[in-house]
Amino acid sequence: MGLAAEREKIKWTFNLPSAPHFGGLWESGVKSFKTHLRRVVRDQVLTIEEFTTVLAQIETVLNSRPLCPVSTDLSDLEVPGHFLTMEPLVSVPTHDVTSLPINRLSRWQLVQRIYQDFWKRWHQEYLTTLQQRPK
Repeated sequence: MGLAAEREKIKWTFNLPSAPHFGGLWESGVKSFKTHLRRVVRDQVLTIEEFTTVLAQIETVLNSRPLCPVSTDLSDLEVPGHFLTMEPLVSVPTHDVTSLPINRLSRWQLVQRIYQDFWKRWHQEYLTTLQQRPK
């Protein structure tokens, strides 16, 4: 790996473990992820498979966020997922389970509920901060 990185002129830069604020923009994304994940998981006990599924779904949400202002042409939309797969990320719509009481949900519905709650919170709290408002 070191030889390939050297050949391609790749230079790695690392943050100090005790100073995540040096990461700037990407660390703010990590902070946003952790904050919203804690809020939606709350005191739910998940198996490793359920937790991994929730993380993968949230990863898709975050890798589908716009990197620049959205134009009317959706083909112009740039998202982090384009750099990972070189094509748009597509997620399958799920049945809305946010109106059901948590104690009535199956385990799969609980995972979907956590994912949907994450999307709702993240959409309301993060994406709205990116909107430019005219003076």
